[in-house]
Amino acid sequence: MAFTPSTIAALVIAASFAAGLNVYATVLTLGLLAHAHWVALPPGLETLSSWWIIGVSATLFAAEFVADKIPGLDLLWNGLHTFIRIPIAALLAYRATTQLSPEMQLLATAVGAAIALAAHGSKTAARALVTPSPEPVSNIALSSSEDVAAVGITWLATQHPWAAASITLVLLLATVLMMRWVVRALRGLWWKVRPAPAQ
Repeated sequence: MAFTPSTIAALVIAASFAAGLNVYATVLTLGLLAHAHWVALPPGLETLSSWWIIGVSATLFAAEFVADKIPGLDLLWNGLHTFIRIPIAALLAYRATTQLSPEMQLLATAVGAAIALAAHGSKTAARALVTPSPEPVSNIALSSSEDVAAVGITWLATQHPWAAASITLVLLLATVLMMRWVVRALRGLWWKVRPAPAQ
């Protein structure tokens, strides 16, 4: 499909949310779809079809697939990825909108980063609540569902951008409605990983 300014906006909304869940799955899915010529990405995202980018994102996705399912390690992994998922989502939004005006491109970059932050924050908060449970099944199920959601939303964004954007907006609304729970869970995570004061 050919991307117009409106469908690019929908793509940015959906892909930013997916990147907040799993940035490597998002980049890998976009790259593979473009490389297979199943979708023509906006001009600024054409480099994602490079085998180098596909290979690196596939390797990192494999690492995240394992790390994100190990209780304890997943909290550290997600904490560190605050500094990866959000900037890369912003970069994807910036590159996807190269054909728009500089003002619109800057707005898209800010919106992409904000959406990725919301998705990443809700994921991290949910993980902070699930990880302490003694059994690993809930952790694995939650992580697997996030992987599927990231790939599914990304694929849908390239085929039916507005459907993907609508689903994303519903998920964002749910995140906003649960913001108090998210903040409380993140505070709990902070206190758990904060080192004890020296005696």
